Amino acid sequence: MPDPAAGLNPPQRRAVLHQGGPLLVLAGAGSGKTRVLTHRVSHLIGERGVRPDRIMAITFTNRAAGELRGRLEGMVGPAAGAIWASTFHSACVRILRREAAAAGYARDFGIYDADDQLRLLRSCYGDEEVDPKRYAPRGVLSAISDAKGLLVGPDEFADAAESFGEGVVARLYRRYQQRLRDSQAMDFDDLLAVTVRLLEGEEAIRARYQGRFEHVLVDEYQDTNHVQYRLVRVLGEPQRNVCVVGDDDQSIYSWRGADVSNILDFERDYPDATVIALEQNYRSTEAILRAANAVVARNRGRHRKRLWSELGEGEPIAVMACRDEHEEARLVADELDRAVAGGGSLDDVAVFYRTNAQSRAIEDQLVRRGIAYDVVGGPRFYERAEVRDALAYLRAAANPHDGVGLARMLGAPRRGLGPGCIAKLAAYAAAVGIPVADAPARADEVPGLSGAQREALQRAAGLLRDVREADAAGRPLDEIVEMVLERSGLRSALEGEGTFEAQGRLENLAELAGVAGEWSADRDGPGLPGFLEEVALTADADAVDASDGRATLMTIHNAKGLEYETVIITGLEEGLFPHARSDTPETLEEERRLCYVGLTRARRRLVLSHARSRALYGGRDYRLPSRFLGELPPECLADVPGGRRAAPSAARALAPGPALAAGDNVVHATFGEGVVTEVEPGGDLVRVRFTSDGAERRLMAGAAPMRKLEAG
Repeated sequence: MPDPAAGLNPPQRRAVLHQGGPLLVLAGAGSGKTRVLTHRVSHLIGERGVRPDRIMAITFTNRAAGELRGRLEGMVGPAAGAIWASTFHSACVRILRREAAAAGYARDFGIYDADDQLRLLRSCYGDEEVDPKRYAPRGVLSAISDAKGLLVGPDEFADAAESFGEGVVARLYRRYQQRLRDSQAMDFDDLLAVTVRLLEGEEAIRARYQGRFEHVLVDEYQDTNHVQYRLVRVLGEPQRNVCVVGDDDQSIYSWRGADVSNILDFERDYPDATVIALEQNYRSTEAILRAANAVVARNRGRHRKRLWSELGEGEPIAVMACRDEHEEARLVADELDRAVAGGGSLDDVAVFYRTNAQSRAIEDQLVRRGIAYDVVGGPRFYERAEVRDALAYLRAAANPHDGVGLARMLGAPRRGLGPGCIAKLAAYAAAVGIPVADAPARADEVPGLSGAQREALQRAAGLLRDVREADAAGRPLDEIVEMVLERSGLRSALEGEGTFEAQGRLENLAELAGVAGEWSADRDGPGLPGFLEEVALTADADAVDASDGRATLMTIHNAKGLEYETVIITGLEEGLFPHARSDTPETLEEERRLCYVGLTRARRRLVLSHARSRALYGGRDYRLPSRFLGELPPECLADVPGGRRAAPSAARALAPGPALAAGDNVVHATFGEGVVTEVEPGGDLVRVRFTSDGAERRLMAGAAPMRKLEAG
């Protein structure tokens, strides 16, 4: 077996050769953390004589686990097959298959995936007499998942309920969990929670697995939630040979339940822990790393470390100030052309954005320029399910013969108008010789429909009629789209979910209304049919020449773990990045970590852009440069053709000058005018009630894009 420490830098070598006890490896971006993890396992087996089946190495995704197993096999040979190298969920399934009886399950218990869970939960609504329109199943399922991630069972959840709505969720949670038990099945959250309860509650089982694993290694520890934290703790006793590898500066998944305090508090949990920081970056140039260091250093809740590189200073960072999102999209396309003209490939270029809805303007420009691209982590804008659902209403209104559009619109959102109902409508339309999309208006004449179906069809017919009349009267298309979103129930269904994913879908629908409004303003020709034709042509990007590769478009959340020669980060504006919802110290720090992740994906060239004006989510407003731009070292930045360097002072001048007091009037870059209702002790945090929506928000006085309005 080759020397497991060969070719490692000094900190990596110390981590690999660590003798025993708790070990925290703070692996900065691009510092070779997987290399350290695999080499340490190799060292334990080859040099320390640890049996492979006494080692557990856990990571998060099946892809990462497969890569880990492959590397280990190449280093230690067939012995790698005995190592428990897997995801958290796979490790728990392996334990539960052996110990199922103690947990009250059959050994062949079923595992419900996301679709199974949703179907099971929906079946609970009737028993509990709950209206799924008031309590969206996906939102309830998300709340149940969050509770399980905190090891909160149905009874505890019910005891903690403080509102009628939470009480309803508690009833559904209890019924859902009982149905799972009756079906001898677990969902993905149960796999973790049941295992932890079993290990913590059954002394003999706990002793068996604690004795089994001499070493527990965990990758991406900053992404663990509470139940995963508890699993690592219980399996690591009593030997306490727990090695966790991660980077608190890359903790960006709190909305999934990840708790950055798990890695920040590792030394509190293990006072005798050895902490080793991997700071040498093998990916990026010094200019890029200095910028990333400067941004994330402003966070208070972090382990101090500074990335450095031997790859040289490299190109300065280009910051482009654009008039609007259209100029930004053109400059992105120019940058892609530049990469190819310089002998590179589009495969080496990635375009990042904070929200999915931002991709629309960029995609439109790339299609017009014939530049091939792929969207990572989801479909292209016009292929997203919620966008296609809304367009289906417009298609059925514009073309009464469009049976496919009608079928999709009647199924979104769900209202009992499934394939059987569609077939009856189609048969009736064929029999009487009318377009299929005109059949809902004559639902009373269609045989075999229930009363509820006839009522729903009449409402749908009324909406189609009003859309046609509005289009014929020349009303702006954004108003027509808004009518569809409101009356169809598409918007309210997503609002009821209350999840991070649903919020992104709502932003996409608002963006669709915005692009419809822009299309109306720019053209005097046919309204709805012309718009749908343009959308169809824009959506069909398959004919572009991909011989130069394909550029990659994605949200920054999806970029973690990836790297590219050139990275373009768009939309660096207050209220967008950092996002308007990052209005607490904790959420703002996560936004800054997200920026750090984006910056450190670039190997050689980094381009940042912001727009002075942006139409997003259905409205246009003026934007301030992101505070993150003002945190970049000026010596790292360069003027660029087609844009200009953002003045750091412009991005920094966001906080109010004078101190704020209750009763002061203020104006916020995103929320508009408001009044300060409370200043918390120390003056760092204030509560402001905003006139636009009446909402009260807790903001950082010195960091929010907000200024005091003087009297008079």
